[in-house]
Amino acid sequence: MHPSDSFGDAPALAAALSVNVVAPSLLSSVLLKSAVPGSSVIFIGSTLSEKAVSGCMSYVVSKHAQVGLMRAAVQDLFGRGIHTAVICPGFADTEMLRSHLGGDAGIADAGVLKMVSFGRLVQASEVADIVEMVARSPAVNGAVIHCNLGQRES
Repeated sequence: MHPSDSFGDAPALAAALSVNVVAPSLLSSVLLKSAVPGSSVIFIGSTLSEKAVSGCMSYVVSKHAQVGLMRAAVQDLFGRGIHTAVICPGFADTEMLRSHLGGDAGIADAGVLKMVSFGRLVQASEVADIVEMVARSPAVNGAVIHCNLGQRES
């Protein structure tokens, strides 16, 4: 998911910004050269795109910046018929989450499932369904869409 870091960890911040902001920006700029009206640019954010937790400053900053990238894209693409949004999965059933928390036992030990209103992890297929819906719907242009099964706020 993300290494534990805090202020002063410049290499971690640079790496997170490179992966979560610079790379999507560069990829989008290349792909937009051939985009036609009806196309979409969809960024995959995180629940941490709009909130923060301790110990992962670089990840949180980079995911917040991704929302800013999307909002800037809305303005830059204005009038071209191309829409953009950020999809923000919560605790998703991925290898990244499992390795970060130490496997199934780590997920249980961290109390992750107790923080999700449905008591389970979001499935990758559920995120894909939302990406597909957003890709077809210009009405969501500029939206930040959470798919986290409802998380307990602390």
